[in-house]
Amino acid sequence: MSLDADWRADLDAVDAALVDEYQSGFPVEHRPFERVASEIAAETGVAVDADGLLDRVRDLRERGVFRRFGAVLNPPVIGSSTLAAVRAPDDRFDEVAEVINGYRQVNHNYRRDHEWNQWFVVTAGSREKRDEILEEIEARTGCEVLALPMLTDYYIDLEFPVVNADRFARESLEYTDVSATRISEDARGDLSPLEADLLLAIQDGFPLSATPYADVAAEIDAPVDDVLAAVERLLADGCIKRIGCVVNHVVTGFTNNCMVVWNVPDDQLDERGEAVGSLPYVTLCYHRPRRPDQEWEYNLFTMIHGREAEAVDAKIDELAADHLPFEHERLYSTETLKQTGARYEDLVADSPDSESA
Repeated sequence: MSLDADWRADLDAVDAALVDEYQSGFPVEHRPFERVASEIAAETGVAVDADGLLDRVRDLRERGVFRRFGAVLNPPVIGSSTLAAVRAPDDRFDEVAEVINGYRQVNHNYRRDHEWNQWFVVTAGSREKRDEILEEIEARTGCEVLALPMLTDYYIDLEFPVVNADRFARESLEYTDVSATRISEDARGDLSPLEADLLLAIQDGFPLSATPYADVAAEIDAPVDDVLAAVERLLADGCIKRIGCVVNHVVTGFTNNCMVVWNVPDDQLDERGEAVGSLPYVTLCYHRPRRPDQEWEYNLFTMIHGREAEAVDAKIDELAADHLPFEHERLYSTETLKQTGARYEDLVADSPDSESA
């Protein structure tokens, strides 16, 4: 549930800096809060120490502004992930949802206003396991599964400022950096035993302490310097997308979003995808395959998040008029059926190195 419209009223400059500027880039060092406290004090002119900063993060988490403090992991790089959909009959909708949500490898499931009315994400340790789950869902529900694995990531990042009056994500920003990243359906993180243990330990967040990396090191019985080096490697490899305070966008008022699917000519796909991904208000932009045998002709997916439904619609209109003058459909989310973080036990279990450990 969203906080009231004045949720920002009692935040001071230090809180605002934590919320908007430290969703990523958190230092990977022994005592990270000391550096962040020093940086924020220099920026705001407000004296704050590491202990005071920790208290503020705890308070913001308790209030629901932060989901957690820690790493945002990248399932398609660590394992094999796909978006999928079914056309669940109205009289069996809940039954179908129960079957799908029963798989721990399903971490998101939404009702969308479309013929394909249940959209879910399956993330497994291998393509074979992922496809086995899809086949089971099809057999158990009697519903044909539309499988749409990500092929190119043009821009995926739900980091954006929220201590503002923006009607849609990044209304106050002029640009975002973008680069096309190809995603293999056979992705395997090829994790070392230490990296596998580390990912399992941090999947729900870091300890909120002055020494979070040392605490994780103690939990997995590894030297802290090895853990710091492993975190840096996982960041460089893309297994970890960012480290910081993960904002709860619903609580901060961003309750409206729409997935828009586009039929873009294949020879224009990369050019259009990168151009659209660089637009500040586009929070997600990626290429998924067409499925003409299932009458699915769309190959580019975009998402826009906003506080106001009208503002989201207006930006979609702008996208269609100025950037993507192609056939498209707007798939509005009308109900959250399941929303959890991807579980990494299965992903790291299929890592070759961890199998040999």
